[in-house]
Amino acid sequence: MILNLTQHPATPEQLDAGVVDLQGDQLAELKTLLTFDTLPSRQDIQERAFSIVRLAFANALGADMDDDPIPHRAMIGGAPFLMSALESALLDECIAPMYAFSVRDSVGQTQPDGSVRKVNVFKHVGFVQ
Repeated sequence: MILNLTQHPATPEQLDAGVVDLQGDQLAELKTLLTFDTLPSRQDIQERAFSIVRLAFANALGADMDDDPIPHRAMIGGAPFLMSALESALLDECIAPMYAFSVRDSVGQTQPDGSVRKVNVFKHVGFVQ
């Protein structure tokens, strides 16, 4: 299981890879914790990282313990200044932080008037730990 600790729902490819989204109140809390409307202090960043880990740890308790040296994983992403603190806090609880890796494919879509609109399509390919 890879717990999704980003603001975005997992893509079908990520779901197939074992990503699980938070739901309901936990998802709402996660989105609040990942959103910064004012300049945060170092303490604010640390407190949010620990609060996110509490969400992850509560969900990770029931995860399958396979041959992985760190059996619990979390897909993270968001404000770059939060990620280092979040990585450290997750690792302290034996939850491996993972970053989604995707490739961008530029697709041309012909419009009804004959013009071509370029759209970037991002396809999930794997994770970087």
